[in-house]
Amino acid sequence: MELKLLNDQGQASDTVQAPATVFGRDFNEALVHQVVVAYQANSRSGTRAQKDRSQVAYSGKKPWRQKGTGRARAGAASSPLWRGGGRTFPNSPDENFTQKVNKKMYRAGMRAILSQLAREDRVAVVDAFSLDAPKTKLAAQKLKNMGLDSVLIITDEVDENVYLATRNLVNVAVVEPRYADPLSLIHYRKVLVTRAAMAQLEEVLG
Repeated sequence: MELKLLNDQGQASDTVQAPATVFGRDFNEALVHQVVVAYQANSRSGTRAQKDRSQVAYSGKKPWRQKGTGRARAGAASSPLWRGGGRTFPNSPDENFTQKVNKKMYRAGMRAILSQLAREDRVAVVDAFSLDAPKTKLAAQKLKNMGLDSVLIITDEVDENVYLATRNLVNVAVVEPRYADPLSLIHYRKVLVTRAAMAQLEEVLG
């Protein structure tokens, strides 16, 4: 699998031979879907809470007598059948949304995503990505010159200047190979990988 090597103007100056173990795999839609959904689920935090019938602010008094009113029987206003009553199966703050995905499956899903992106010409290689100063303006201008408006930059080591300059850019993210995740790979239009990071990707996912 050959990937384009881009210069600072975003032009393909050469090609780079990418490892087939990472960028030459078949696309497994079911596996990718499972990996992405599991990643999203594992990112959720159980912060939502609802009240059951014992927690709502109602007295335990019977609303009306059992017989003779012509209305349906009612034992308490906190009943889940009533408007404003407690929930039957309330959400609790300690709710666990995690889904288990084996390491082998996760790596296979990542390889399938990277391979498909490479086939769609959404992956490119650069020798290095660095900035002279931690200025957002410099980072935005450099990416604009390269024709990249939505990009995930995978670099072997996140330089402080690059991190500070890109953290306020909405459609730009800079990560090391070990922190690349399936959701980010799919979300951004382009993935930019440095030469050194490609070797690390092969080591982590190969």
